[in-house]
Amino acid sequence: MDGASRPGVYFCRPMGLHEEIERRRTFAIISHPDAGKTTLTEKFLLYGGAIQTAGAVKNNKIRKGAASDFMEIERQRGISVSTSVMTFHYAGKLVNLLDTPGHKDFAEDTYRTLTAVDSVILVVDCVKGVEEQTRRLMEVCRMRHTPVMVFINKLDLEGRDPFDLLDELERELRINVTPLSWPIGIGHTFKGVYDLYDKDLRLFEEVKTKVEGAAVHIDDLADPRLDTQLGADAAGQLRQDVELVEGVYGALDLDDYLAGRRAPVFFGSAFNNFGVKEVLDTFVRIAPPPQPRPTDQGEIAPEDKAFSGFVFKIHANLDPNHRDRIAFLRVCSGRFQRNTYYHHVRLEKQLRFATPTNFLAAQKTIVDEAWPGDVIGLFDTGNFKIGDTLTDGARFQFRGIPAFSPELFRELVNMDPMKSKQLEKGIRQLTDEGVAQLFVQQPGNKKIVGCVGDLQFEVIAYRLEHEYGAKCAFQSIQAHKACWLTATDPEALDRFIRVKAQQVVQDKDGNPVFMAPTAYILDLERRENPAITFHTTSEFKTAVAS
Repeated sequence: MDGASRPGVYFCRPMGLHEEIERRRTFAIISHPDAGKTTLTEKFLLYGGAIQTAGAVKNNKIRKGAASDFMEIERQRGISVSTSVMTFHYAGKLVNLLDTPGHKDFAEDTYRTLTAVDSVILVVDCVKGVEEQTRRLMEVCRMRHTPVMVFINKLDLEGRDPFDLLDELERELRINVTPLSWPIGIGHTFKGVYDLYDKDLRLFEEVKTKVEGAAVHIDDLADPRLDTQLGADAAGQLRQDVELVEGVYGALDLDDYLAGRRAPVFFGSAFNNFGVKEVLDTFVRIAPPPQPRPTDQGEIAPEDKAFSGFVFKIHANLDPNHRDRIAFLRVCSGRFQRNTYYHHVRLEKQLRFATPTNFLAAQKTIVDEAWPGDVIGLFDTGNFKIGDTLTDGARFQFRGIPAFSPELFRELVNMDPMKSKQLEKGIRQLTDEGVAQLFVQQPGNKKIVGCVGDLQFEVIAYRLEHEYGAKCAFQSIQAHKACWLTATDPEALDRFIRVKAQQVVQDKDGNPVFMAPTAYILDLERRENPAITFHTTSEFKTAVAS
């Protein structure tokens, strides 16, 4: 049986490029930590038939863990530390879903993921409202004009007034909102939600792991069935609320949504699988298909027949038993085919992929083809960096993939000299993922790791021990900023490296990097060495040579 004929994979149908594009939806779920995005992901997979029973991130009564939190450290901590990719079919669409880390220490993984999606579902905790990381993520979406849907979660808990939450969304996230569902009560008085889009009433019941029951269609809020289902008081309050909502917010303007100026808002409880179906149904109807992507030579449209795509994520040890390394590629145009040679733009090499895969978190299935919007995994032997471009042969580079400057630096100390090889291999593979940078200082082969958050060091230490069998510790060092060095005058660069030998290290590719001890010294060196460029990120390494 070939890969295209297996259930849940890319079906080989006599469709053209346009039809394949139109039936795809690629989006990310984003939020502040603990707002419930991984739980929402589980329920989407449940509706898509990708899983039969939804897992839980933190719950003692539900034995199954979340499918998207497949790494052991994620299961232990109850948080996502890496973006997971999941593909499933729903309502005639092929949905590519990316569950992202919420913790700010792993935000760069999320920011890169946002370059690979066409829309976003933002999860907000109804108890806490808009939080710090929610604001940051929304800024990125606004910058890229990414369409956003909002799911206000945890309605079964004692939370904020829905109108107050809508006001806060507009004020804090600087986006207009239109509610498409409305809660009936909240916390202990929560009775269900009314679907403003389809005019359906869905009554609340605790269904944590299975698909929720059928909705009651209400053509007119004056329908006496409303009083029977909800009680006279709750029904009267719903009628008042809906009248106010429709008067203040009006109907959803689809053009505004697609331009990223207006966000549809839904209410529910992901944990209890309530209000989730309304989000998913509306999403597959109105969310945009694959969109054009910027390059250094203009935009590339999905309808372009020539294949192109870019790498936005690398993951080591997706399968710890095989020590594999997977590069995640977003297909941007044309058709990708298995066992076909494609041009690696940065390396100027032809590469062929015998086992491209699609994903359900850690579960992989070989695919024979992929289309614009799809996210596929390519087995990588070390050819790829984040931001690399693959094409049919054209020489252009996709742009807009963010590179990050480390803010914290620690010396990596080997706690077991007998495991030096394992440590060396492990730290190189883990830093290839892009959440941390590795620098080496000679003589002595001193290893320095740069990250943007403290938690990353804990995760690296845990993965080194449990995936590579190498114990390590991290020691603080005096460093303000890592700056990659290039120069128009090679002699000036050589002289600088000689004079500053104690502060110049190399990255994994052998490029010189200046570890500036303070902001003052960095500013001083920039003024005194005009022939040298001090790059604060390594993005320049993926540029196409002119």
